[in-house]
Amino acid sequence: MTKTLLVTSALPYANGDIHLGHLVEHVQTDIFVRFQKHLGHACYYMCADDAHGTAIMLSAEKDGVTPDAYIDAVKAQHISDFKQFNIDYDHYYSTHSEENRVLSESIYNAANDDGGIIKKDIQQYFDEDKGLFLADRYIKGTCPKCGATDQYGDACEVCYATYSATELVDPVSALSGKPPVLKESTHYFFDLEKYREHITQWLATDPVSDPVKNKLNEWLTGDLKPWDISRDAPYFGFKIPGTDDKYFYVWLDAPIGYIATTESWATANGKTCHAFWKNDAVEIHHFIGKDIMYFHTLFWPAMLAVSGFNQPKKVHIHGFLTVNGEKMSKSRGTFILARDYAKLLNPDILRYYYAAKLSSSMDDIDFNLEDFVQRINSDVLGKFINIGSRIGAIVTKKLDGQLSTIDAEGLALLDDILAMSDAISDAYQSLDTHKGMRMIMQCAELANKYIDDKAPWALVKDNADAARVVCTVALNALRILCIYLAPVMPGVTQQLFSFLGVSSQHWAQLPQHITNATLAPYEHVLKRLTLDDVAPLVNTTQ
Repeated sequence: MTKTLLVTSALPYANGDIHLGHLVEHVQTDIFVRFQKHLGHACYYMCADDAHGTAIMLSAEKDGVTPDAYIDAVKAQHISDFKQFNIDYDHYYSTHSEENRVLSESIYNAANDDGGIIKKDIQQYFDEDKGLFLADRYIKGTCPKCGATDQYGDACEVCYATYSATELVDPVSALSGKPPVLKESTHYFFDLEKYREHITQWLATDPVSDPVKNKLNEWLTGDLKPWDISRDAPYFGFKIPGTDDKYFYVWLDAPIGYIATTESWATANGKTCHAFWKNDAVEIHHFIGKDIMYFHTLFWPAMLAVSGFNQPKKVHIHGFLTVNGEKMSKSRGTFILARDYAKLLNPDILRYYYAAKLSSSMDDIDFNLEDFVQRINSDVLGKFINIGSRIGAIVTKKLDGQLSTIDAEGLALLDDILAMSDAISDAYQSLDTHKGMRMIMQCAELANKYIDDKAPWALVKDNADAARVVCTVALNALRILCIYLAPVMPGVTQQLFSFLGVSSQHWAQLPQHITNATLAPYEHVLKRLTLDDVAPLVNTTQ
């Protein structure tokens, strides 16, 4: 039975380059989306640049351009970076759009009409040197909850607590490096406590994993603090209705960008966002990092509920990426940009490496250069590509590119590989791709053992017909493996599908063997890696 899914990744901020950390989430999401499409489901992948805030305003000013010009240039670079890694969005948009302005005002007005918006005067940090109120990300200090130093003014990256910037210990302005002063300002707040029941009812539908639910239940044991949704001018963003100098905090309109992006795509396709966001038959899935789960699992479901939009069916939360066991660092040369990687190495092998490490948990994953080389050589080259290179050369050079039929022994092998399809499918569905990749490589080992036992390179010298059967079996095993791996390595598998003379294949075509076919000449797909190949990655930013 087919279904309809709408899937999002967290919106990259339009004030920096895409790096390997961003790619963890977007690769994981893209694999999930591609797999749903392989199953024949209608699955739509929406994303956008998060394009508002003080940081963007200041960066544009520094570059001597308007904020609009600045975010347009960043968006173009982001799209180019993601495309190099075969991230296939159905639509990639921007939160700085008319659709998002209209939706943000509509959701705000719905909350306001419901009594969910309150105003109060607050003490806010002000940088006297710069002459502006400081956004939370421009204040640093010690976390008031766990004591971690060098934390931002809205959330701790160590204990994941959220707090007011005025709660930070020993705060300093990230702009001037000086302690800011407190000034009074009227702010608008979303009354999160008012929507506690909406949040708890949503959590009862199991939209998150048990560890996440346990963390949320900890937060829900106490009072839910009102959420400050306004910022003072000057600010690059949407003005709050009925005000002259108040703007929506970037975190209010950023997730609404999911809906706005859908609306932009839907309008171009004769639909509206309501067909997705107010349709109970559509599954909404968000992919995010653990550092922003508070926003996506408390504020966001409450905002959706009060405005009549459907809440997500699942919020999938992943951990961070480390490089060689340490947090990415520009000073250490391990802050690796996506485009720097793509200049050196095939993006599909990074996709495989991530898939082989990712699970449904929030555990961090490590990009270890030595392990990367070993795993790609062992799995991708030694087990998967090896089938094509060994057999493709024989068929091309010795057998005139012709396949024949499959004998009983060959069918038994292919049946054994096909028997893994349900378990591999389950791994994709549950996001436990590390299990899926392990099972796929077990299938590849079965095919390689068959090839080793039959030794078609020797057999072809005396019995071309028998060798042709062996090669036909082996290349059908390769075709099945290509289908299994297509969500993870779309570029590489497409090359192999072309060699096999078939178009991109889907899950339903797994049992459809190729026999008596003429193949294209086999061409080299990937080369083995050495540490010398990957070593420049840690130097490209120095």
